[in-house]
Amino acid sequence: MAKIAKRVKANGKLVEKDKVYTPQEAVELAKKTANTKFVGSIEVHVRTFIDAKKTDQAVRGVVQLPHGTGKSKKVAAFVTEAKEQEARDAGASLVGGEDLIKKIKETEKTDFDIAVAEPALMPKLAQVAKILGPRGLMPNPKTGTVSPDIGKVIREIAGGKVDFKNDDSGNIHQIIGKSNFDSEKLLENFKAFINSVQSNKPSALKGQYIASVTVNATMGPGIRVKI
Repeated sequence: MAKIAKRVKANGKLVEKDKVYTPQEAVELAKKTANTKFVGSIEVHVRTFIDAKKTDQAVRGVVQLPHGTGKSKKVAAFVTEAKEQEARDAGASLVGGEDLIKKIKETEKTDFDIAVAEPALMPKLAQVAKILGPRGLMPNPKTGTVSPDIGKVIREIAGGKVDFKNDDSGNIHQIIGKSNFDSEKLLENFKAFINSVQSNKPSALKGQYIASVTVNATMGPGIRVKI
């Protein structure tokens, strides 16, 4: 505990509580405070003025991070038999159609990070919607995870394509890379993410959209960012 307290105290001296940093300053400072024994992530947290209880104010979007998140995602592909090899060649870890759906329905296990599907499989996925939906794993045309070009979708995910949405408090959270990424790569990922969040402002929301943006390393202090 003493070592943890010492690290927290040291990080606290690096970050001025009342200061709002430029994106570049924030990214570089986040890297300096990434002093855990393991290689952690750099996270961005966006606080919004939306009313999360109103569905017409929900925020959901997709962004292609230029340099990825540094974390590989295990992809499940729900496809017809004719597309199975294409999905495997593109890098999907789990591939199947009705057989895969049946397995999930029986076991309720979802050993994957993201799911993609051919449009033809979507009606059949209704059988496991109550399992996939609450876990944020249901393929959705709005996030680009439903497409006839299944190979392209899987490759885009491997290349850094991520989807984001607000939580119950109206906040949005996203990892933009590992703490050992170059500052420039993190900065480019940060800008791509923030631009996407800004472009996905709900039309039903009047007035100011973003309340604040904070960057931090895993287990590191929050660093307020000026955008």
